[in-house]
Amino acid sequence: MAGTAIRVANAPCSWGTIEGFGETTPWPRMLDELVETGYVGTELGDLGYLPDEPAALRTALETRGLAMLGGFEGVELRRPGVVTERRERLLRVARLLASVADVGDPGRAPYFILADETRGDPVRTAHAGRITPELALPAAERPTFLRNAEEVARLVKGETGLRTLYHHHCAAWVETPDEIERFLDGTNAELIGLVFDTGHYVYGTGVADDGGAALAGLRRFWGRTPYVHLKDCDPVVAGRARVEGWDYGRAIGEGVFCELGRGSVDLAGVLGFLRSEGYDDWLTVEQDVLPGMGTPKESAARNRATLRALGL
Repeated sequence: MAGTAIRVANAPCSWGTIEGFGETTPWPRMLDELVETGYVGTELGDLGYLPDEPAALRTALETRGLAMLGGFEGVELRRPGVVTERRERLLRVARLLASVADVGDPGRAPYFILADETRGDPVRTAHAGRITPELALPAAERPTFLRNAEEVARLVKGETGLRTLYHHHCAAWVETPDEIERFLDGTNAELIGLVFDTGHYVYGTGVADDGGAALAGLRRFWGRTPYVHLKDCDPVVAGRARVEGWDYGRAIGEGVFCELGRGSVDLAGVLGFLRSEGYDDWLTVEQDVLPGMGTPKESAARNRATLRALGL
């Protein structure tokens, strides 16, 4: 474990900016708490949460010794014309990321992280965690979905040089292992890679997890995976969600994505595999903040302690 090049980051979503419950933490406090709990990198979060002017964002990062790893943007990819419609926002995110590419980790550019619009379809949202083949994106809409993803990647690369990674996500159109495979098979590997999310992958399998699903998925998609998000999944909550038919929001609220080490994700196995493959990028923790966890800072500290115990 000694000498690993893997570094550990956290993201604004762990302070309640996306799936969290309660008040969103102001960004200066969020970044300060992120540093205080032992993380050395972050992501952009929703555009407008962190400073969206390059000089101000650079100052916010440099004064805290933080690297910027990526920025997430959800796009309704199955809709014709959506990239043209969203062009200016997509480029605002990409240009902002590119403007701080040399901060905190010289030589490593942030990733532009693309996903379908989460919770964009009520049926998919209602069935997240138990998606069947019948609920897949209609075959007639797949070409548009794939073309739009590639168009985003070309736009971002052409304007900023940044690489686009796709984020598979529960309650979106690329959730299950087979859906991930179809997406990757249908897109150009030179244009689009995968950010592998351990928690979303496990819940997205739709079946009870014996602890090996995340590692198996990482192995399956390793050839397209340059970056990893760490998230855990509570198998008891996931099982109840599937049996009782909870929608995505209910599952989140009940704690399906628990703190690291409290679910079924084989973190030691994942880290062992990454080390064996010479992984030298970042691991970014994403923790939904829920009632009963205490403050986001307390939760972030517990997650960091779990990773330290594993040698990170």
